[in-house]
Amino acid sequence: MAQQIRKEESERTQLKETEYLLRMKELEKQLEDQRKLAEEMKRKAEQGSMQLQGEVQELLLEELLRDHFPFDTVSEVGKGVEGADCMLTVQNRLGQESGRIIFESKRTKAFNNGWIEKLKNDMRARQADVAILVTAVYPKDMNCFGERDGVWICSFSEVIALTSALRHTLLRVAETRKAEENKGDKMHLLYGYLTGTEFRQQIETIVEGFISLKNSITKERVQMEKLWKEREKQLEKVLLSTSGMYGSIKGIAGASIGSIPLLDSGETDTGPADE
Repeated sequence: MAQQIRKEESERTQLKETEYLLRMKELEKQLEDQRKLAEEMKRKAEQGSMQLQGEVQELLLEELLRDHFPFDTVSEVGKGVEGADCMLTVQNRLGQESGRIIFESKRTKAFNNGWIEKLKNDMRARQADVAILVTAVYPKDMNCFGERDGVWICSFSEVIALTSALRHTLLRVAETRKAEENKGDKMHLLYGYLTGTEFRQQIETIVEGFISLKNSITKERVQMEKLWKEREKQLEKVLLSTSGMYGSIKGIAGASIGSIPLLDSGETDTGPADE
């Protein structure tokens, strides 16, 4: 009976120990789950805070761009989408698109070189001309804004000045490209016009007008010279007839006829004739 009692007591003790161990394991598991839950909640809170800070900086960047460049278009790349934040479409005075600048802002305590390549990919995907990375922390070998591997890096206080300079460059490049656009086609069209029928007909019309005007002047000159010659002959005949008649009368009447200087010029006075 004593052995039986000890056996039963031992079994009860082992059962209690097993239950205790199981209870301890259960409590440990609950504590571990609570610890993991707390860490996950902390991580999500930190992530949410960082995301909120990033969204605030993105909104502030868009507002600054709209205020300083009212004639350009500022568009969101997409909220909640990892990548560039916004796009500035540069427009000239006529409202024509002259280029695109893509922006991405970072508000972290350390700079990640992977941001550069990622923004370059976003620039190609969005068909932008220039990419600007706005960051609170520069790379180790930079202390102010500059260009790195095809991407411009600047702080939030430098972004407007840098954007203004790049925007001016895009406008100048667009103007030059527009002036050179279809230059070969224009030369071909000009050559075709100069050697075409329309240009030849217009030149012929102008030349014919000059020739007609010249012929008309020449014809008028010939006609006037003919008329002058005819009048000159008629005048000579009248003068000869008048002179002959005056001479005849004077020969008969003698000195009793008054002298007419115009008709007497060139004549020789003879005494016997006067007698």
